[in-house]
Amino acid sequence: MNDPATYWLNFTNIALLVLVVICCGAVAFGVVQELAARRKKAVSVSKLDREVSDLVASYDGHAFQVPGLGLTMADGGEETGKKEEER
Repeated sequence: MNDPATYWLNFTNIALLVLVVICCGAVAFGVVQELAARRKKAVSVSKLDREVSDLVASYDGHAFQVPGLGLTMADGGEETGKKEEER
């Protein structure tokens, strides 16, 4: 330990060890953050799947009931409420 070259070698090794530990911590933090984001995305997609399956279950093959818009007919078919013909 009395040799100055040994002192600087040990100091450099300790500094590099600290740097490696900091980098490993940063990588671990990034992995945990990515896993949390993927889990959150999976939950939101599953919620969307439930909403889409509810929409498909309520679809009668002809029209959608949209509260703010009224009855919409994507296929341009006959209206469900009116049976009289306009001439």
